[in-house]
Amino acid sequence: MTTPTTTPQAPLSLYGFLRPKPERAEEVRQLLSSLVEPTRREDGNLEYHLHEHEDGRLFLYEVWRSQEDLDRHNAREPLRGFLANLLDYLVELPEGYFNTMISPYPAANSGGTATVTAAGASGVGDDRGAENASSR
Repeated sequence: MTTPTTTPQAPLSLYGFLRPKPERAEEVRQLLSSLVEPTRREDGNLEYHLHEHEDGRLFLYEVWRSQEDLDRHNAREPLRGFLANLLDYLVELPEGYFNTMISPYPAANSGGTATVTAAGASGVGDDRGAENASSR
């Protein structure tokens, strides 16, 4: 995947499906569930949601203040170990999307609204229809 270009005012959204191997499904569900609250407390995290689809796929929706904040999150254990060995846990690589948010989003730590004048999106897909789904 290509790393998107963001500005400090343009939050980065990450979303996608993960299909756990049947014999590891509960382990993956527990690991990702255990990350929700600690991740929400991380500096730079604006949204973090885990959903389970009826077919057993897990759906993650994350919004980060910056790529640097997301990189710092991904470097933490146990997530780093999980990411380094994805195919030990998953049937296939995740179907994931990274986008720069183009809809207004409350600015982190400022109480205002951030707007973006230019957006760039890249990754496995360019799904600009998925906007802010804030429901924390």
